[in-house]
Amino acid sequence: MKVSRLFNVLMVALVLLVACSAPAPKEIVIGMTVPGLQFPFFVIMKDEADAAAAKLGVKIIFVDAQNDSAKQAAAVEGFVAQKVSAILISPMTVDSLVPSIEAAVAAGIPVATVDRKANTDKVLIHVGADNVEGGRAAARFIIDKLGGKGSVIELEGTPGASPAIDRKKGFDEVIGASSVKIIVSQTAEFNRAKGNSVMENLMQAYPDFDAVFGANDEMIIGAIEAMSSAGVDPKSKVTAGFDATPDAFAYMKDGRLGATIDQYPGQQAGKALEVLVDFIKNKKSPPESVVFISPKAVTTAP
Repeated sequence: MKVSRLFNVLMVALVLLVACSAPAPKEIVIGMTVPGLQFPFFVIMKDEADAAAAKLGVKIIFVDAQNDSAKQAAAVEGFVAQKVSAILISPMTVDSLVPSIEAAVAAGIPVATVDRKANTDKVLIHVGADNVEGGRAAARFIIDKLGGKGSVIELEGTPGASPAIDRKKGFDEVIGASSVKIIVSQTAEFNRAKGNSVMENLMQAYPDFDAVFGANDEMIIGAIEAMSSAGVDPKSKVTAGFDATPDAFAYMKDGRLGATIDQYPGQQAGKALEVLVDFIKNKKSPPESVVFISPKAVTTAP
């Protein structure tokens, strides 16, 4: 009896010794970089990614690319040097980060893209909004508000960025099938100041317009301010933006913005992080390499 009891005590002690000497689970660290926090959309995405990471019990190392592809490439190279567990990136353009992304994957670090795509099949998953459908939604809103006829000025996003390409594709497709005419389409680089200056110039060249579409909220807000400065009442025009930012909602409450397209950046970042963490922990690849969240037109501020 005493021997049996002694044996049990020794076994418990051995189990505790093994448990105490076992290495602690390695912390999962995700390197994250986005085009720039000067864009409110990416502020929302970062905040939501931080919240999702906390729920998943992982750490995020964040680098703001400051709207510079070279800085973003350097950030990815830095993540590789730090041997992060995975990388979450919204690339500046479809091509600029491809070498950096592929180098990270070659180093054994899984990469997920979010919002903006990259021209490579090496990423574990891309999670984004269906920007083509978002462009279509904006076009349908404008056509409806114009009663099916009129003219629209289109402000495009950063050249080469996948959201700019896709939003224009969807917008032009639906407008082209209607009696509404796009009188001019020009880039304003997803930037409020650019939206303002470009709109100032376009109003001089094309004074007779009925609507304005900005491929993000920053551009349409810049355009609205340009209209106001030129003595054109924004409330007399049909206006639509894209991203559902707090500033856009403020302009909607004032009646100066008609609609914005919500593409749910938090859902995008959260889903991508879940896939990365599942892959790291369980080596489980996602059933789909591309996941799109359907954007919706919002016409009333929350």
